[in-house]
Amino acid sequence: MTAPTMPGQRKLLLARQRVPWGDIAFKLLLRLCLFVAVAFLVTLLVYVVYRGWPRLDARLWENFPSIRRPERAGAQSALFGSLWVIGMTAVFCLPVGILGAIYLEEYADHRRWYNRLIELNIANLAAIPSIVYGILGLGIIARGFGFGTTVLTASITLSLLVLPIVIIASREAIRAVPGEIRNASYGLGATKWQTIWRQVLPAAVPGMATGSILALSRAAGEAAPLLLLGGLTYVAYVPDGLLSGYTVLPIQIYGWISQSRTEFHDLSSAAIVLLLVVIIAMNSIAIFVRNRSQKRW
Repeated sequence: MTAPTMPGQRKLLLARQRVPWGDIAFKLLLRLCLFVAVAFLVTLLVYVVYRGWPRLDARLWENFPSIRRPERAGAQSALFGSLWVIGMTAVFCLPVGILGAIYLEEYADHRRWYNRLIELNIANLAAIPSIVYGILGLGIIARGFGFGTTVLTASITLSLLVLPIVIIASREAIRAVPGEIRNASYGLGATKWQTIWRQVLPAAVPGMATGSILALSRAAGEAAPLLLLGGLTYVAYVPDGLLSGYTVLPIQIYGWISQSRTEFHDLSSAAIVLLLVVIIAMNSIAIFVRNRSQKRW
């Protein structure tokens, strides 16, 4: 026989036995929202694959676009144009974004007004619509610098678009590295840069890779700023350099979906699937890098 509980303990026991209806309702609401989002996503993917299935063959990535013959049209120029633009965007954006994150997180004195101003501007730039970056690229890069409607202009514009995202994600990854790692490196006589290069950055690679690929995936799906920059909907050649004309898959999809013939609509669905494959491949690389370099503290 156990001793009788005190009145306060009895009340606490009864309170624990009560059904938390508020928590249950909140969990059900979250699951409902998740179900609705996943259902819409699955429905969209099934519809796109169903519409584009007849054109998911080698013609899609081996042939060039055609205005009159959709049965022979392909997206080779748009596919290679997307690879050119996204590749150069990564070359321009990732080093600047990672170095900027290192400065803001490891070197910047946050008591200085200009450092606080930089952080505020980075947070604000991440929320600016992409069409504004298109206007900036058209007025300054394409016309001011005289680069024209080339791969270089598109890459620099998209780099500016996703640069705040790369900086924010890289800062979070650097901030997640435990301070004990830095203190141990300093205790062994390493300098600040040696600590950052050999300890902090390798530990922050998983978070940086994830944020960078997400930023590049956003850039891969952008069409509005590139249309404003003069991206062409019909290009019958593959870009051969930074100063070459180009088109990308989102612009090609926009051009085909604007046509009145049903065959072009099926072709645009197939191009959407091709774009999804490219983005999934990019994310797979990020997952591979993250799993290979991930450390648990």
